Amino acid sequence: MDEIAFGTDGWRATLETFTDRRVRIVGQAVATHLREEGRTGTVAVGYDAREHSRGFAEELARVLCANGFDVLLPDRDCPTPVVAWTVRDRGLAGALQITASHNPPEYNGVKFIPEDGSPAPAAVTDAIEANLAEPDPIDESEFGSVREADLVGPYVDHALAFVAADLDGLTVAYDAMHGSGRGVTDRLLEAAGAEVERLRCDTDPEFGGDSPEPSAERLGDLIDRVQAGEADLGIANDGDADRIGVVTPDRGFLDPSLFFAAVYDFLLGGHEGPAVRTVSTSSIVDRVAESHDELVFETPVGFKYVAEAMADNGALMGGEESGGFGVRGHVRNKDGVLVALLAAAATVDRHMDERVDALEAEHGEIHQDRVSVDCPDERKEPVITDLDGALPEEIAGTAVERVNDVDGFKIFLDDGSWLLVRPSGTEPKLRVYAEATSADRVADLLTAGRGLVEPLV
Repeated sequence: MDEIAFGTDGWRATLETFTDRRVRIVGQAVATHLREEGRTGTVAVGYDAREHSRGFAEELARVLCANGFDVLLPDRDCPTPVVAWTVRDRGLAGALQITASHNPPEYNGVKFIPEDGSPAPAAVTDAIEANLAEPDPIDESEFGSVREADLVGPYVDHALAFVAADLDGLTVAYDAMHGSGRGVTDRLLEAAGAEVERLRCDTDPEFGGDSPEPSAERLGDLIDRVQAGEADLGIANDGDADRIGVVTPDRGFLDPSLFFAAVYDFLLGGHEGPAVRTVSTSSIVDRVAESHDELVFETPVGFKYVAEAMADNGALMGGEESGGFGVRGHVRNKDGVLVALLAAAATVDRHMDERVDALEAEHGEIHQDRVSVDCPDERKEPVITDLDGALPEEIAGTAVERVNDVDGFKIFLDDGSWLLVRPSGTEPKLRVYAEATSADRVADLLTAGRGLVEPLV
C-alpha cells in the first residue's frame, strides 16, 4: 500500500494513482479503525466538484455499508467545512471527504474527519494507514443503507446565528474558482444582507484549466473588480472552500497573515482568548495578541496541529498563512465559508483597509512571501537532513540568531527577519518562506533560501 499515505491534510494523488481500488482500500481502513474505536452508526461521505468525486464517494459508501455503517451523502458537491460541521452537529461516527482541495484538476484526494469535526490527528491517520487492506466482497442488501440529504441549508442557518452579522449596504465580489463554495458562501453572504457579485460560480471540473487556489496570481479578475470600485470586499475560496482569499480596494490581495491579525483583533473586541498559528504564519498575530494581553501558540504547518492546540489552550482563533482559519465555538477546523462571513462582518464594523492600516500603524509593517522548490517526496527527508549540516552563520548579509526546528528549519536573523524551509505535506515540493519589514528584504531572503535548498535536491 505504498501508494497511499496521509500527509498534513489527507491523501492526495494524480488520477493514475488515485483509483477506485485504492479508494476502496482507504474506505475499508477507515471502517476498521472506527470499529476498533467502538464507533457505530452513520458516516458522512462528502465530495467536491471534481469530475470523478461523486463516483469515488459512492465507492466509499459501498465499502462502509458492507462494514455495517449507514452513510449520509450530501445531495450536491459540498465544502469540506460543511461536512465537518455536519459530523459534529449530527453526532456522526465521522466522515470521509473526497477532495484534492487546491491541487490541479488532475488530482483527487480523501480526508478523514473524526467525530468532533476536527482534522484527523497524526495518531489517527497512522492507525488508518496501518489498517489499509482490500475490502471483503460487498453485498449491500445485508448491511448499512445510504441516505442523501441537504447539508448546506442547516449549515447556513447555523452560520447566520453564530456570526449574527447585518451586511446590509455591503457589496461583496465572490469568486468560487469553480469549486464547492459556489452556491454556499455567496448564499450565506446574501442571506446576511450583502449584495453579492459572482465570479466563476459555474460548474467546471477542470477549474478553467488552473489550480483552484485563492492566491494573488490566480485572482486577477476579482482584484480588478474590487480595485475598480465595484465591491467593498472581495472573497475567494479554494476548491473545497476550507480556505479563503481576501481582496480589498486599497491593497488588492490581502496577505493572509494580515487578514488573520485583523479578524482576530475584531473578535477580541467582544471576546477573550489566545491565538494559535503555524510556524509559517506572520508574527503580526503575536503583536496583536500582546496588545490585548493574550498569548500565541505556535505549531507545525497543518491545521490538524492548529486544531489540537486550539483545544488544549481554549484559543479564540487559529490559522495558517495559506488562508485556513477556524474560530472557537464553531468547529475546530478551517472554514473558508464561515470566515468569509466574519470577514464581511468585520468590514461592516470598520472597513478592512482601515483595520489593516491601523494595525500596521500600531505594530509596524511586516511583509511575508514564499516560493516553492520542486522536490520528489522521497527526497524531502534527505534534503532536510542534509540542510541541518549546511545552515550558514549568515543569510543575505545578516547573522543567524537562532534556529527553530519544530517543522523544517525556521532561521531567525539579527535584524528580526526570518527564513523557513520545510517540506510540503500535500505536493512534491519544498516550501521556502520569509518575513521581514520590507518586500525587498523578503525577496532577498527568498533568493538566499532557494540557493540553500536547490543544490541539495
